[in-house]
Amino acid sequence: MPRDVYREALDLASNIRDRYLRAVTYAKIGYYFYRLKNPMYKEAFKRSFNAVETIENPPLIVRALIELGTYLAKTRVSSASKVFQQADEILSKFPQPIKDELLGVLVLRLLELEMVDDALFYVVDIEDNVKRNDLLLKLLRVYLKAGRMRKARLILERLTDEPWYSIGSIETIKEHLKREEFGSAIRVLRGLKSEYWLGDAMREVASYLKTAEVPRATYEKFVEIALGMSTENGFNVLKSLLVGLAAQGELDFVIGVLNRLPADQRLKIAHDIALAVLDNESVLEKLVDSLQGKEREDLSRFILDNLLEAGPDVKYRPLTEKIGELTNDDALLVKVVRYLSKLGDFEKAAKFADRVRGNYLRSLAFGSIATEKLQRRDIDGAIDAALEVRDSKWGSWLLSEILTKILELQTEGRIKEEDMERKAENQRTFWERG
Repeated sequence: MPRDVYREALDLASNIRDRYLRAVTYAKIGYYFYRLKNPMYKEAFKRSFNAVETIENPPLIVRALIELGTYLAKTRVSSASKVFQQADEILSKFPQPIKDELLGVLVLRLLELEMVDDALFYVVDIEDNVKRNDLLLKLLRVYLKAGRMRKARLILERLTDEPWYSIGSIETIKEHLKREEFGSAIRVLRGLKSEYWLGDAMREVASYLKTAEVPRATYEKFVEIALGMSTENGFNVLKSLLVGLAAQGELDFVIGVLNRLPADQRLKIAHDIALAVLDNESVLEKLVDSLQGKEREDLSRFILDNLLEAGPDVKYRPLTEKIGELTNDDALLVKVVRYLSKLGDFEKAAKFADRVRGNYLRSLAFGSIATEKLQRRDIDGAIDAALEVRDSKWGSWLLSEILTKILELQTEGRIKEEDMERKAENQRTFWERG
């Protein structure tokens, strides 16, 4: 670029009538001159300063100074900070909300320039809680990304409102965990008060602990925190941690903790763990094995209800059979029969159905087999299954239902999905009233 063109650029900028735009244009020219190693960049910035002094509108003066400071900062000129200070001095006399608005512009610009400490200096003067906390959270993320944990902690102390404090705490915890600074993570964790965010934090803890392959003793520290908090938070915090650890495959450790809990809490957490690992049949089997008696039956019932709702999958056959072998509960056996029937394993289903003692539930068990056989158009097999209910009342009822379905199949070509259990309950109520 010929030298006279530089001078021409400066002269042409002087023709810009709008004082704000003229000041900003001079600053841009100064920046590009600097990049081109043209010493006239100093003259361009000087003209920008002079143009700012001619602006009469105070908010425009501040905006112009922010732009000028931005281009000065890009040239790494030390006077940039003084320009931003000048903008702040003018802003201090502004009324709200324009003061907070322009302070927000200043802080964001400083963040873009990676002048984070300067941004922190100005952000604390913003009076609007939402705007200040939003910007503090942005600063926190920058400090965390840079690994400046002391500064991050300072920001966290200034985030006094929710949900910013909890969001900031969780992001700080994540960074401490990545750095394997577990003691620091625990200190931040103890400051969380919201049950919702505590649960979220514990899920993050569970994920990172597994990834880091830390010793079990470290798990124990977090479990002890959760147990201490759970007295007032209804064990939800501990539940979040254990569910997260179970989903990460640490079931043996989780089972050990479950065995330390009161029975009612143990079962609630076991339900949530089962939902979290529902796609992992081997983990579900271990979970069932970890409980005894009524607790195991309750969990087994919960698991089968969810598996039935999801639809049959052959990979759950061993688990279903194991549940059937471990229980003498008629209602649970009916669910086992229903699942095996849906898999088409009628031989095993009949074996478990034959163990059902009550006539009402026995009719449901063999009814499941009969209905599934009809779905496969095995009419003789469906009738044989219905005849296995030897009680006169319930046997008659089931045979009536199956015959109706046979006719339905013949006339409509398909069997409607119906709730056999609901119809049986209605029939039982009818007989009891009669």
